[in-house]
Amino acid sequence: MKRLFKIAQTATPGTGVQLREKAYGSHGIRSFLQDVLSMANTPVEGNRYIITGVGLDAAGQQRFVSVDREDFSGKPPYQALVAEFIEPPIHIKYRPLSVQHQRIGIYEIGDCQDKPYMMRIDYSEQLRRGDAYVRVDDASIKIGRRMLLRMFNERSGSPVQEDMIEIGFAGDIIHKKLCLPTVDLCRLPSTVERSKLGELVDARKKSRNTGATTRMVRMIHMRLFGSDSPYEDRSPTALNEEIEHVNENYESDDQYFLFEENAERLQLVVFNSGDEPLQNASLTLRMPNHDALHVATCVPARPGGAQQADGATVDLTDYPTVSVRGNEVQVSSTLGEIPVGGPVDVFELPLRICVGRELDGKQMNIRYKLFGSNLRQPVEGCLALSFRSAVEN
Repeated sequence: MKRLFKIAQTATPGTGVQLREKAYGSHGIRSFLQDVLSMANTPVEGNRYIITGVGLDAAGQQRFVSVDREDFSGKPPYQALVAEFIEPPIHIKYRPLSVQHQRIGIYEIGDCQDKPYMMRIDYSEQLRRGDAYVRVDDASIKIGRRMLLRMFNERSGSPVQEDMIEIGFAGDIIHKKLCLPTVDLCRLPSTVERSKLGELVDARKKSRNTGATTRMVRMIHMRLFGSDSPYEDRSPTALNEEIEHVNENYESDDQYFLFEENAERLQLVVFNSGDEPLQNASLTLRMPNHDALHVATCVPARPGGAQQADGATVDLTDYPTVSVRGNEVQVSSTLGEIPVGGPVDVFELPLRICVGRELDGKQMNIRYKLFGSNLRQPVEGCLALSFRSAVEN
C-alpha cells in the first residue's frame, strides 16, 4: 500500500500512468474499457496505473478530488467488466487510497506481455469487437492493422505448439469430464424463510376471516420460528412486504449456504509437454448460465460479517474473476509462466460451484481458451460437467 501511496503522490500523466479527476461510474464504462485497452497495449515494462480522483491545476500541480465511497462497492464490477469484454485476460485491481484526506481510486494493471489486447465482444456502436487502443504519451489512439501486426510479431519467446498443451480437471490423471453432486435448493435460507412467512400469512388471513383469536397464530409462529423469536402482531400486508425483501435480507446466508456449506471446489490444471515454458498464460472459461447452476463471484463471508475462507487469512484477489451476463458465465484466471512437465493449477483459490437438483442427470459443456505470449494461437477446447444427486453417487 505504501508503494501505491507514493505512486499517487508523485505520478504525472504519461505512457504508463493516467490521471482522471472523476470516477468512471456506471455511465463511463465505455471510456473505462477503452482506457484499460490503451494502458494494456502501451509499450512499457511493468505495471500500469489509472488513478481516479486526481487532476492537475493550471500550474501542473496535483489536485485531489474525493471519489464516492460507493464506487468501491463492486457496482459497476470493474474487474468483471474487463474479464467479460477484453481478451486476452488482464490482471487488474481497483483499490481505495486516502491522500491529503481525499479518497482516490487506483486501478493497477498487471504487466501485460500478451499484446495485442482487444475487445472480445461488442460493448456499443462506438466500441466494437476487435477494437484495440494504445496509449501514446497521455492520449489513447486506436490501433490500426500495421501496429497490430507489429505487436503479433513482437511476441516474446520461442513458439509453443498448441497440441503440447493439455487442460482438464485435477486428479490422478487429467480428466475431460467431471461429475458433480446436486443439492436440494429448497433448503436455501431465503427459500425456507419465505415458506415460513407464507404459512404465517395464510394463518393470519384465516384468523381474520373466522374471527378467531391470535392464539392459533401465536402457536404457528412458535412452531415455525421457535421460542427465541418474539411474536409480533403483523398484518398479512406487512408479512407480504417482508417476503418481498427476503432475498435481500438473506443474501449473505444464501451465499454461505451455496458457496461454503454446499459448494464443490472446482480446480483445473494445465500440463505443458512442450520444449519451452509457456509465457504470460491466462485462461478463460465460458459456461451456460442456468438457474440451477450457481457460481460464486467471490469467497463468501460468514453471516454476520465475520471473514470466512479456506484459511485464516485469504487474499480475495486470488479468487478467479467471475462475471455473469445474459446466458453465459465467464471465468478468468491469470497463470503467468507454465513450466514444462508437471500439471499447474489454474486457480489459486478453487472455483466454487453449487448445483441444484433441477440439473440431475444432465450435462453441461465448458468452453476454454488458453492464451500465452509465445503460443502461435490460443488453445481452445471443451470440458464437460455432469450432474447426479448425492444419493445416486
